[in-house]
Amino acid sequence: MKIAILPGDGIGTEIVAEAVKVLNVLDLKFEMETALVGGAAYEAHGHPLPESTLKLAKEADAVLFGAVGDWKYDTLDRPLRPEQAILGLRRHLGLFANFRPAICYEQLTHASSLKPELVAGLDILIIRELTGDVYFGQPRGRRTAVDGHFPGAEEAFDTMRYSRPEVERIAHVAFQTARKRNKRLTSVDKSNVLETFQFWKDIVTEVGKHYPDVALDHMYVDNAAMQLVKAPKKFDVIVTGNLFGDILSDEAAMLTGSIGMLPSASLNAGNQGLYEPSHGSAPDIAGKGIANPLATILSAAMMLRYSLNQAQAADRIESAVKAVLAQGLRTVDIHCDGNTKVGTRQMGDAVVTAITKTTIKS
Repeated sequence: MKIAILPGDGIGTEIVAEAVKVLNVLDLKFEMETALVGGAAYEAHGHPLPESTLKLAKEADAVLFGAVGDWKYDTLDRPLRPEQAILGLRRHLGLFANFRPAICYEQLTHASSLKPELVAGLDILIIRELTGDVYFGQPRGRRTAVDGHFPGAEEAFDTMRYSRPEVERIAHVAFQTARKRNKRLTSVDKSNVLETFQFWKDIVTEVGKHYPDVALDHMYVDNAAMQLVKAPKKFDVIVTGNLFGDILSDEAAMLTGSIGMLPSASLNAGNQGLYEPSHGSAPDIAGKGIANPLATILSAAMMLRYSLNQAQAADRIESAVKAVLAQGLRTVDIHCDGNTKVGTRQMGDAVVTAITKTTIKS
């Protein structure tokens, strides 16, 4: 099992180190190789996704990714900005299906921005199409770029587009996933305004005829955003496009108490995947040892389950995270009175200890 380790920038190096620490106590044989990506790669190689990093990612069974970006790179021309690394990996690896679970652990109901009764027991999954939409449409209008900006430009545009095969394949993934859960799927669109999403809605409806056991409903994205904070437990599986999925999954993250708790998986047709926390590089807290590593550790658990066929090991990690939260250990983003505040390394060490104890008991 070959894993490409791409820590990236900011807190990426800190949180990935804790996930690697957790993987190393599982008594599984991994081949792990680390490479530069994002701003760190730009500094060393002049590009955020060097050929050597891309080659490693293509050869690996899975990629464990930290985060990329820093304010100091904002003046670079867009193709050289750190964020282009993640877009490039999605494109070159064909990572079209992004899974972002939003689970509110019992111990964190009071850390949510909503009332405990609204989020207690919350367990929803957002499936985001990842290689289409405006992020990969024809950019960006008439401009003369100077340091990545638009001095004196009269207009700019990005083209929203989807092809039938793109919508069909993400719809099949969503229906198949919903079938394994509670057999309920909500497709989120903006078909009342955008032709692209009338197209999306029509195709999702067609695909749904192949899954008569799954209840399908459609919802406009503005209503979905409202319902996520009004009655989030009405959802089970949500499928939507790239742009809407990006926004809604970050909104859903705050229902769980912190975006530092939200893992994600991005998969291609062969189940090769890139696994990363849903949060960013947070350069304002980088190097302070206070970042929450749990989203990255939980992303490693998703990696074991979806790409490496090690479901039992994934269960052990997830159980260890629950045990650590039950002990009252909290990083600053989820801390409240009565808990024990810990740093990044302490939280990682606690998860390792919890895994070791479960091994002894078994």
